[in-house]
Amino acid sequence: MQNSVPPVAPAPTDIIARLLEDPHGANAELREAAPAHRITGHDGRPAWLVTRYDDVRRALADPRFSLDKRNALPGNYSGFALPPALDANLLNMDPPDHTRVRRLVVKAFTTGRVDKLREPVRALAGELLDAVEADGRADLLAAYAGPLPITVICDLLGIPKEDRHDFRAWTDALITPDRARPELAKQAVGSMMRFFAGLIASKRADPADDLLSDLIAARDEESGAGDDRLSEDELTSLAFLILFAGYENTVHLIANAVLALLDHPEQLRELRKNPDGLGRAVEELGRWEGPAPLAIRRFPLEDVNIGGVVVPAGETVLLSLASANRDPRQFTDPDRLDLRRNRSGQLTLGHGIHYCLGAPLARMETETALAVLLERFPGLALDVPREELRWRPTVRARGLISLPVRW
Repeated sequence: MQNSVPPVAPAPTDIIARLLEDPHGANAELREAAPAHRITGHDGRPAWLVTRYDDVRRALADPRFSLDKRNALPGNYSGFALPPALDANLLNMDPPDHTRVRRLVVKAFTTGRVDKLREPVRALAGELLDAVEADGRADLLAAYAGPLPITVICDLLGIPKEDRHDFRAWTDALITPDRARPELAKQAVGSMMRFFAGLIASKRADPADDLLSDLIAARDEESGAGDDRLSEDELTSLAFLILFAGYENTVHLIANAVLALLDHPEQLRELRKNPDGLGRAVEELGRWEGPAPLAIRRFPLEDVNIGGVVVPAGETVLLSLASANRDPRQFTDPDRLDLRRNRSGQLTLGHGIHYCLGAPLARMETETALAVLLERFPGLALDVPREELRWRPTVRARGLISLPVRW
């Protein structure tokens, strides 16, 4: 069967621009035009974009789709230019290495352990709102949605308060690089390398009751660990990934949820009346405007047929979570926010063995952040005209640049 994209599909070079301008409208066109589209990706290299729910969900769990960059065709993929000490992480691993490394950290994010953090997170949310309440207005992203998950993940890892650098600036330099100043991304990588090397050395010398100390012990244990031991690069990379992924998605999950509620005042009123529905609401809010439009890129280990389109082995495949979450084949009236939606199946945090490690934590933080915010500020409203809000100019993340609100 020949690879083909119907002539009604947008030109490949236009797709990324259209996804930035009107992501949900562009995804709707792409879903109807073809199951997979050959495009020019955000790194300037060719890629396949998959947009239909069934195809995306199936591929997320298909072992023929590798995350290991060594399975990419030469010259087909560039991606982040990270050194081995940051690159040996779960987002670049297949089983058995993925299974071995994930096993060492997954216990920190079980539902039971996360539930024990609920009250501390609630207290933190209250403190953050205490700090701005008298002002009557704030950038909710900078004052609340950002600091809350950063503080939680730093506490979990055991990063001392005095060592909590501007992680957001570092990750922004990678996710939304300044093409006019490419050196900023290199500087951010260097800063992260030095930070994690110093942090691990400090924890090694003076371990504490935290996740990073536990991971170092697993790495350094000379007996009984067997094949489960981490390499030094895996240890550093895992600390980097937990910090990076542990707050980046949650920041935008919270902020996007607040904006969606402000955009739908009738559903916001209903949620205030029935706060017990927050858990289900968070699922729907994530489906509606998730923080990660695309799953981490994959590379087929063999030619793979996606809905009649053959994607060759080694080419880059981008699975659109944002598009799958609004596919009418899966969701009734998908462009309508419905906090009472019973059937979810949304793919906001992935599916399969690479399902987001911190999903229980992200959900709990978002639910708690919304609960405290709605309790404290019943008059919450946007502080600028809706059309003035700006999204980050990248398809790697769906997040606002700022969220000015008043109460």
